[in-house]
Amino acid sequence: MAGEALGTALRLVTLLGRPLLLEGPAGVGKTEAAKTLADVLGTRLIRLQCYEGLDAQAALYEWNYARQLLHLRRAEATGREPSDAELYGENFLMRRPLLQAISEDVPPVLLIDEVDRADDAFEAFLLELLAEWQVTVPELGTITARTRPHVVLTSNRARELSDALRRRCLYHWVEYPSRAQELEIVRARLPEVTAALAAGVTRAVHALRELPLGKPPGVAETLDWARALSVLGYETLDAHALHTTLGAVLKLREDAQLAAPLLERQLARPE
Repeated sequence: MAGEALGTALRLVTLLGRPLLLEGPAGVGKTEAAKTLADVLGTRLIRLQCYEGLDAQAALYEWNYARQLLHLRRAEATGREPSDAELYGENFLMRRPLLQAISEDVPPVLLIDEVDRADDAFEAFLLELLAEWQVTVPELGTITARTRPHVVLTSNRARELSDALRRRCLYHWVEYPSRAQELEIVRARLPEVTAALAAGVTRAVHALRELPLGKPPGVAETLDWARALSVLGYETLDAHALHTTLGAVLKLREDAQLAAPLLERQLARPE
């Protein structure tokens, strides 16, 4: 159900071998787009979740110190001293997402999620990796990609990304789906939800997005709300259902206080 422009952007990732940067509000389906690409290609999805303080090594690899220590003690028990090359071999290497992605025989989809949460230094490292497709592990030397992964980066614009990273990537801004598209998503993902309830939920969510909310609901919240109402036995969205389940779609007290009166008026008004 991706829009044509998004579908074309994802296709160009495979045809041109270029990374794709997806930006847009939280919850519009940027991460889901990468998962869909992996499903369509029939390949593995490898996800790197970015966060403040993430550094290159944490994204690449670490050593299994517990196994190394056990190996060392076993060797010492037999009077043997293992070499550094033995202790820092492939058997003790724990590959993290970036190293996993360049070690696959079949190109995976590499999702670098919320890259805007990482800092400038990590962004500079990513640029180098995307240009060279090789990394250096001091104990093992340089590891070159067996195949190049299909790369999708996402950003919620918590900070501005560098021009250099933008130039490296294809780009697409992901909007919230239209009301008709979102209704289609709800019906496809949650076939147990009645048509009336699905229509009521999507109508309400689109009204919520018109308000100055601190955290506007994304598609995930739409699905959560519809699912919650359905399992509680509701077949339509009414005032009682609204007040008892609003926490499934709005996650700030101030947002709920602002939105509840508007939604009540909307429910009292026929479509």
